[in-house]
Order: sequence, then structure tokens, then C-alpha cells
Amino acid sequence: MICEKIDLYEYFKVERKGATGGYLTIYARTESKELKKRMRSAMLVIPGGGYWFLSDREGEPIALKYLDNGFCAFVLSYSLKTAYPTPLIEAMLAVKYIRENAVKYSLDKDKICAIGFSAGGHLAGLLATVKKSEAEFIGCRAEQVKLNAVVLSYPVVTMGEFTHCDTRQHITGGNNSLFDGLSVEKRIDNNTAPAFIWHTFEDDCVPMENSLMLANAYRRAKIPFALSIFEHGWHGLCLADEETNDFNSEQRLLSDVGKWYFISLDWLKARGFAPRISI
Repeated sequence: MICEKIDLYEYFKVERKGATGGYLTIYARTESKELKKRMRSAMLVIPGGGYWFLSDREGEPIALKYLDNGFCAFVLSYSLKTAYPTPLIEAMLAVKYIRENAVKYSLDKDKICAIGFSAGGHLAGLLATVKKSEAEFIGCRAEQVKLNAVVLSYPVVTMGEFTHCDTRQHITGGNNSLFDGLSVEKRIDNNTAPAFIWHTFEDDCVPMENSLMLANAYRRAKIPFALSIFEHGWHGLCLADEETNDFNSEQRLLSDVGKWYFISLDWLKARGFAPRISI
């Protein structure tokens, strides 16, 4: 297996200007000499943590899960307690790196997906709706940092009613004028990446209304999406298994929520995100 860490600022020769993040950890398979070469899809993993810490449960365990199912996985460590646009700049640099190094990792450059959790879901949502003016922050075209699909797990979506206040405070720096522009449901247009969205009814940290608002925006724009709402479960369930949670005997019943991963995997495969033999 290939496992390496890239400093995106150093790689692209971009000035850090005090940024503390911008690192990409790669998990890629070593191609078997006994088999025909496979072309794979990329999964960019964006952990949550309210833009003030990175949840390690939503990083490596997710990457390894997708690696085990034929993806090449990339975990983004983005800058914390740092307002827009720095985290988005780092996410765009990650996609640019993946696309430019598609040959190195035997990737289909048109099959790049991101998965984000909570505040990481907000960042993934910004990336899925990236604007031409935002791509210009790193001197490239929007097509170079465009996602082909996105998976949003109990995401922070809106900066208005139903937002997660700490997430909003960190990403906007308390600047009210950024609220509309950073509300993902207001950014949906014809260039938005198709989405798989999931949430739980019982989430009392980031209300499920975030996902409902986003699904409605997708519907109005006629952009493909899938939505799963599970009845039980708290915020931050991740894979809803014993590797990513400290379950007690009663809470183990919530492992059924972990089916979101397999449902999303089927959704991705139906959209062509599956290994294929290179011709």
C-alpha cells in the first residue's frame, strides 16, 4: 500500500500566510503484478469538528473503508479556527492535486468524490458548489477543482436558522455578510456535484433540517441526489460501529445506522465509481 503525506502549500508553491493546515494523507493500493491494471475512483475525506478540531474518527477509518472497496482515499487536514476562504482553498488544492496526479495513483480524473462529516460536510458542500471566482483564489479554472460527486454526512449546511453556531462562527469569523454566501443550500446551481446526503432524526447538535433544506435545493435545481434519514442516533456517529464509537449494550442497536455507508457505496457504484480494468 502507498501511504504518504503531502504539504499542499509546498507542493503548489503557495504562500501559507499563517495557515496551519493544508496537508493531504494518501492511502492507495499497490497494483498487483498478477492482475490487469485497475483504474480507480478517488475519495477525498474531510473530517468534521466544528472548524476548531479535526475528528480522527472521521478521517483514517473512513479512508480505509473506501480503500477496502476499491477507492484511492485522501484525508484532508485543513486549517482550524480560520475563516473562509482558507479551508476552501486547501480543499480546492486537494482536488487539484488528486486530478493532476491521477496517473500516479491509477485514477480516473473524472471520478473524484468527497465525503464530509458535520463541519467537514459544510466544507465538502462548498467544494461541491465551488464558484469560478473561488477557483481563481488558487489561479485555476473551476473545472480543475470540480467534484464529480459528494457524500454529506450529518452536514452543517446553512448559516441561518438551524445552523451549528460554533461552525458558523469559525468559518465566517463572525462576519454576518458571509452568511448567505456560505449557506450551501443557497449555492446550488447547474454545476453542483450530485450528492448522497444522510442524517439522523435525533441529531440535536446539527438538526436534520440542514439536510432537508439541502435536498430541497437540489430538487429545485434538478441536480441528482439521494437522501437517507435514520430515526435514531446522535450527532457524530461516523460509521456507527464499535471502531468509531464507545457503544454501551443498548446503543449497539444503532449499528443499523451504519448501513448509510453501504447505501452510499451502491449509489456511487451506480454512478460509475467502481474499479475498472484499464484497457
